Amino acid sequence: MELKRVYFIGAGGIGMAALERYYLSRGLTVAGYDRTPTPLTRELISEGVAISYEDNVEAAVPAEFRTPDPATLVVYTPAVPHDSKVMTFFREGGFNLVKRAKALGHITEGTKALCFSGTHGKTTTSSMAAHILHSTGIGCNAFLGGILLGYNSNLILSATSPYSVVEADEYDRSFHQLRPYIAVVNATDPDHLDIYGTEEAYLESFSHFTELIRPDGSLLIHTGLKFVPRPPESVKTYTFSRHDGDFHADNIRRGNGRITFDFVYPGGVLRDIDLGVPVDINIDNAVAALAACLLTGELNLEKARQAVASYPGVERRFQCHLRQPGPAGKVVIDDYAHHPDEVSSSIASVRALYPNRHLTVAFQPHLYTRTRDFAPEFARALSMADSVVLADIYPAREEPIPGVTSRIIFDRITTPDKVMIRKEDFVNTMKNRNFDILLTLGAGDLSFMVPSLCRSIDPSSTISYPND
Repeated sequence: MELKRVYFIGAGGIGMAALERYYLSRGLTVAGYDRTPTPLTRELISEGVAISYEDNVEAAVPAEFRTPDPATLVVYTPAVPHDSKVMTFFREGGFNLVKRAKALGHITEGTKALCFSGTHGKTTTSSMAAHILHSTGIGCNAFLGGILLGYNSNLILSATSPYSVVEADEYDRSFHQLRPYIAVVNATDPDHLDIYGTEEAYLESFSHFTELIRPDGSLLIHTGLKFVPRPPESVKTYTFSRHDGDFHADNIRRGNGRITFDFVYPGGVLRDIDLGVPVDINIDNAVAALAACLLTGELNLEKARQAVASYPGVERRFQCHLRQPGPAGKVVIDDYAHHPDEVSSSIASVRALYPNRHLTVAFQPHLYTRTRDFAPEFARALSMADSVVLADIYPAREEPIPGVTSRIIFDRITTPDKVMIRKEDFVNTMKNRNFDILLTLGAGDLSFMVPSLCRSIDPSSTISYPND
């Protein structure tokens, strides 16, 4: 029977939002439940998704969704508590209930899927690739893990393109539901140890991911990764990075808020790539995105150069909210970095863009388990800053763990100028500290307060990028 309606449990997740928008575009009835309202859920409601914030079947589930029906699909995210009343209703009621990853795999199974995986880099590389394919006329259906600025969406649609672009998330082994045409592995630094238990199990999940590549496909691996790839024998395997590999950057130039490089690929060089968002990590990301798009065999390189230069960036990925004029003007940048390697990379990028300026980093740890597992690493990364403002842990899906608070990071930070705050005190704290350069980091909700802080400092402030 043809699908007519889809219900989402955890409807406010960024990955879920792309699917909700996709099903809306196909004319289906879409509804869902989430615990808390956010700017994203309000946008989804305005677009036609019926979202409730009450974990109560009567309030949250429209009547047409309460009877099992082959025309009804229920999609959930593993982040939803197992004992949720809405979740229990659908789980025990005989409904067609699937994880988000399985729904995404079903949507993309008839396409040539470009799947971007890795501990970090997934959102930026996939959004870059989607922008390149869209801008060069190849087109794609893209399901992204962040809001692509300039598009104001994490979904890009094409009625004619055979390609899909997917952020292949390793959390809960979700990416094992995909069937890549081109698979990209950006990084394999251990994460989600609450799911995998050990680094070895985490690495094994990436090895299995490469086994799922189509026989006519390709595998792109960042140089220096620990895991052992196991693609089908007919799959072509390539390496990439900023400095070496089959695809890499050469002749990197930095200056005047810009980064330019030459893109080296098997058999040629595309000169003078100008990064639309000029931070060092985006050199690797651009190389990966360009390489994946080139492997489709359809990319016009001259148009690709223009596409990279016009790449607008992703919300919360090194997003500049305030840049006052002059050599001493305040700068506020927000970044989603929530793993120690991401934190150190983001801090290093700001240092490169604004040398000899005083850098304050405000960090909100994400998850009790991640804080417990990586407290020393977080402390070392944050110690790269001149001043550190550390907020309470954002719990997301987790219950508190005895003895695990932001304090276990704070006590290890070697930067003398450091302070712990409640999230609610963030704006007043920063206004009183008279900062120079502020970098806010984390995957929680501290970022929602950044625009308010910027407006309180400069009422005329608007979101911009360092090279605007």
